[in-house]
Amino acid sequence: MNILGIDMGTTTISAVALDGDTRAVLRAETRPAAPFLPAPGGYERAQDAEDAADRAMALAGALIREYRPAAIGLTGQMHGVVPVDGAGRALGPLYTWQDGRGDVDEGEGPLARRLSEELGLPLATGYGLVTHVFNRRHGLHGDAAALATIGAYVGMRLTGRKTPLLHASDAASLGGYRANKHEFDVRALSLSGGALPESTPLGAWLGEPAEGVPVAVSIGDNQASFLGAAEEPDRALLANIGTGAQISACVDRYVAGDAFDTRPFTAGKYLLVNSPLCGGRSYAILEKFLRACAALAGAEVKEPIYEAMNRLALEADAGGLRVDPRFAGTRREPDRRGVISGLSEENFTPARLIRATLEGMAGELYEGYQAMKPFLRDAPARLTASGNAVRRNPALQRILGETFGLPVALSPWREEAARGAALFALALLRGEAV
Repeated sequence: MNILGIDMGTTTISAVALDGDTRAVLRAETRPAAPFLPAPGGYERAQDAEDAADRAMALAGALIREYRPAAIGLTGQMHGVVPVDGAGRALGPLYTWQDGRGDVDEGEGPLARRLSEELGLPLATGYGLVTHVFNRRHGLHGDAAALATIGAYVGMRLTGRKTPLLHASDAASLGGYRANKHEFDVRALSLSGGALPESTPLGAWLGEPAEGVPVAVSIGDNQASFLGAAEEPDRALLANIGTGAQISACVDRYVAGDAFDTRPFTAGKYLLVNSPLCGGRSYAILEKFLRACAALAGAEVKEPIYEAMNRLALEADAGGLRVDPRFAGTRREPDRRGVISGLSEENFTPARLIRATLEGMAGELYEGYQAMKPFLRDAPARLTASGNAVRRNPALQRILGETFGLPVALSPWREEAARGAALFALALLRGEAV
């Protein structure tokens, strides 16, 4: 019995065919996601929702014909939003999680901050509710019948549904969701014009496509990655480092904290998540800076220099140099910026700056872990690491182990989110509570 999992990422669309008996990945395939649309205001980050869905449909169709799956699981980039009409078709683009209109100050302060205060719930720019409220106030999509994430929209396209149904893990990413009650706040519903979608705290089937394969409700990509990477979810501590970063742990009750999000997970469980905004992008910023320095000396380097940076980081220590890599702020402090401190004549070298940046990246994740640690039932036995930014960097793997005081195990799966979506559908198919 095979299961298909699809992950609608920001830059790529990934799919895996999973052996339901062994849980091994039979095949993984990745294709480019829809390109970003023009951004006339400079803050927009949107993609063509129909193009994105068409790409997913083409990939799913090819794998369905080849592997004849018994079920399909879905996930995709969280927080972003697709407004849909009463017939279940997109009214506009996919406004992604990177969209910046929630931070636009039109004289009363950024909308995301004002909505957070009004609802008493943490909201940030890029959250679907924030984006939709901004759009409505500017005459866009006021006639939307419902809001969907891109994973949920692909589910609608696959099954012919006219209304979205979101798993709680996906619905919460839109914002305005009370995770302890598994429902949207009534004031958030009003602000959306009644467009916030139906959600379910338990796994459910959306329907069947023409091929007759049941399609599971879409789950959040953070939760899908946790399912796909962690072998023992109840004792797992997962560091996912890609463009952004996340440190996640599973608990069996709802808890609240200022330094982490509490996100719905599978039945009766939650994920505590701290999400640095830069993550691997911090290292990319430094790499770009170092190549610019080389260009000043007439040695223009067009190819990435990450391997050389990784080698230097393994050989050097920071020598007292400290880097706070919050270059893009945090979700709760969007105006905060990174800091380089402890500079001396001896430690102001490329090697030590590289090492200090990696230590800062690990340190930011560790701060998040320390905040959630008192709420964990069991101490984690190891730190599972996933994402290309850590997979390709032995220095960062070593630094994570030193920072957390735990052995680091790389996830053996490269498409953890797609695999997690497939595992979710498999559990639902077997009648397990998810």
